[in-house]
Amino acid sequence: MNDPMNPPNMNPPNKTQSANRPARAVRKDMAELARQLRGWGRALGFQQVGICDTGLGHHEHLLQDWLARGFHGEMDYMQRHGTRRSRPAELHPGTIRVISVRMDYLPETADSVEALLLEPAKGVISRYALGRDYHKLMRKRLQKLADKIEQHSGPFGYRVLVDSAPVLEKALAEKAGLGWIGKHSNLINQQAGSWFFLGEIYTDLPLPLDEPAKAHCGACTQCIDICPTRAIVAPFSVDARRCISYLTIELRGSIPEAFRPLLGNRIYGCDDCQVVCPWNRFAQRTGEADFAPRQGLDTPALIDLFQWREAAFLRRTEGSAIRRIGHACWLRNIAVALGNGPATPQAIAALQSRRQHTSEMVREHVEWALKQLKV
Repeated sequence: MNDPMNPPNMNPPNKTQSANRPARAVRKDMAELARQLRGWGRALGFQQVGICDTGLGHHEHLLQDWLARGFHGEMDYMQRHGTRRSRPAELHPGTIRVISVRMDYLPETADSVEALLLEPAKGVISRYALGRDYHKLMRKRLQKLADKIEQHSGPFGYRVLVDSAPVLEKALAEKAGLGWIGKHSNLINQQAGSWFFLGEIYTDLPLPLDEPAKAHCGACTQCIDICPTRAIVAPFSVDARRCISYLTIELRGSIPEAFRPLLGNRIYGCDDCQVVCPWNRFAQRTGEADFAPRQGLDTPALIDLFQWREAAFLRRTEGSAIRRIGHACWLRNIAVALGNGPATPQAIAALQSRRQHTSEMVREHVEWALKQLKV
């Protein structure tokens, strides 16, 4: 199913012309094109560009096992997509190569996350969501990269993807040499850590392949040990139903009570497993102004955020990934964080002001928080 926001280029390459050229000449052209597109990618703000084929049989097996164990929770779309996620040519016919890119997003040092977790009156938001939503920015850059390729080689079949369709992006990035999948299931780069976004161009161009990345986690288990909810149930295996990112972003109903105290003051996502990863000592700050924190969300006061009416929430999260969870889930998350914090008169008053909220879910979490504060 094509993404209406990102339609594929339907102009096929000149097959006859390619067929009439010697294979050696075609390979030489593709090698030169691969060299040039890496330079174009860097000029467009991508820190790395890699190329891989579409063979994902091992990862398809892992995905099917993960789904069979119910680790996807209420993310039913993971099952509905079937094998299109692990077989790129089913998603975009004709695909034989994937151009994978990464873009750094960390707007500050990771140390500040640890400090913020010790300030219960403030909210912790996953660092990727502090600035402008990355989807549009990266999609536009990838489209420019595709345009450059087309200017050089003529029309070709492709599709630009940034979380806009079912894609095993980390598996593809690993095959393309951008990094390895760590025990926390995030991609890690030996020179850049893991604070980066991924994007892809599916294409029918027979570009030369990069060497897959090799794993360097060794015996380290810091990401597993730090997880507040024990969501990393085994190396390389995450039960999303226990993950704070799932509970605060993907889940649309009530957060299970057993997990609420474990959320602490995390109100949108969780970065703990990345913060402790030794490889992130090599992480670089982003050079993208759009990823800089907006609306003071890097160190926000929970009470201030809880007072946002829906109109204010929509206005202040315009262009942000946060907006997609909606105002009710936003209040749900903050109510839990307030319940995990100090029982100050201000916190109690803020919670009591939402006792009559129109959302039953919000009211439930407000009452839970007040009970935690002994009110």
